[in-house]
Amino acid sequence: MSALARLRAVLHLPRTLRWRLFLILFAGLAAAHVLSFAVLFAERSMSAKATMLTSLEYDVATSIALLDRLPAAERAQWLPLLARKNYRYELGPGLQGVPELSARATEIADTINAAAGNRFPVRVDTIPGGGREHLQAHVTLGDGSVVTIDMLPQLMPMAEWLPYVLAVQLAVLLLCAWFAVRLAIRPLRRFADAAETLDPARDSGRLEEGGPNEVAHAARAFNTMRDRIAHYLQERVQILAAISHDLQTPITRMKLRAEMSEDGLEKDKLIADLSEIERLVREGVAYARSAHGHQERPARVDIGSFVESLAFDYQDTGKPVSCEGIAGVVVTTRPHALRRILTNLVDNALKFAGTAQIEVRRNPEGIVVITVADEGPGIPPDQIEAVLQPFYRLEQSRNRDTGGTGLGLAIAQQLAQAIGGGLALRNRPEGGLAAELRLG
Repeated sequence: MSALARLRAVLHLPRTLRWRLFLILFAGLAAAHVLSFAVLFAERSMSAKATMLTSLEYDVATSIALLDRLPAAERAQWLPLLARKNYRYELGPGLQGVPELSARATEIADTINAAAGNRFPVRVDTIPGGGREHLQAHVTLGDGSVVTIDMLPQLMPMAEWLPYVLAVQLAVLLLCAWFAVRLAIRPLRRFADAAETLDPARDSGRLEEGGPNEVAHAARAFNTMRDRIAHYLQERVQILAAISHDLQTPITRMKLRAEMSEDGLEKDKLIADLSEIERLVREGVAYARSAHGHQERPARVDIGSFVESLAFDYQDTGKPVSCEGIAGVVVTTRPHALRRILTNLVDNALKFAGTAQIEVRRNPEGIVVITVADEGPGIPPDQIEAVLQPFYRLEQSRNRDTGGTGLGLAIAQQLAQAIGGGLALRNRPEGGLAAELRLG
């Protein structure tokens, strides 16, 4: 795998933009920091080596000249005074070594040869064995005696506190990278939250237009888009309400004229068609008004008693509607909108199944769920989402012949959103449809 492919694989590991930016930023800063440290350490090593070789050259030249001028009997007492940390002087041929030299040993040998000049023959050997480099330089003085320079070359050791400083610097880089990424990602998170909660039909808070220029400009653009969507939605609802309202008058006149005409089959068909048109217009007005369901004042409602009262109203008219569920649970909601939602769901169940069962319960998250179930034919799975759209009718059992307008579920869905809840449909395993209304 190439280096580019490995880099792409690493970058695809984190699934969030936060971690990707953090890894890229921190890796770049850490690499730059380590590279700077390596360059500084290399330059320090080169400087230390140059200093060591220069000191060695001057010191060896002085020491050899001094030992050459001293009487042979006095040379031994001067050796401790001439010794240094990395090397010392011995009288005699020293240890047996090999002439194979490393690069650094070659530089040291050249330095000693340059210090001794042409007056004193010099031979440098490597002493094998041991864990570190060991050299010996054998210098022949003017009287023919041999002086051995025993060397254990090493550069200036690294300070003990330096690794801790490096660790602290990397920690500072880590914190700075995390803070920078967090600062950069925060506006994106605000935009995502605002987009998820965007509901032009409700009076939700506007996105704050503060921060850097780019963020403020994006926030202003988002708020402008939200206002335009709300305006277009309001305009659409007003047009639908106006058309539906204005159609009621001519439809009423047409029904009066049809009633006054001679009895016959055509008269009955005409009246039936006008009644269906009138029902469609009324549903259109109701759908337009449902967009403003959030304007109703919220109130505290005993949800068990509320649903039980609704079921009793249907039972009083002879409709087979049953109810079961929790009692004594109080929720804050919009009662008229909630009643319209449940009425539409129950009417839908009665229309296509003949019966309806209402159940009230709390889910594991503590949210109140009202389920309206029936034993009808259900809905094809691929059309469950579609039936919540306005004027959508199923082509099989739930068609125009049943008297449906295609707005009942759409009104329930819009009102559910207006009261801060949610509506979901699902087919029951034992047959029929279940409509679940979540409050909160």
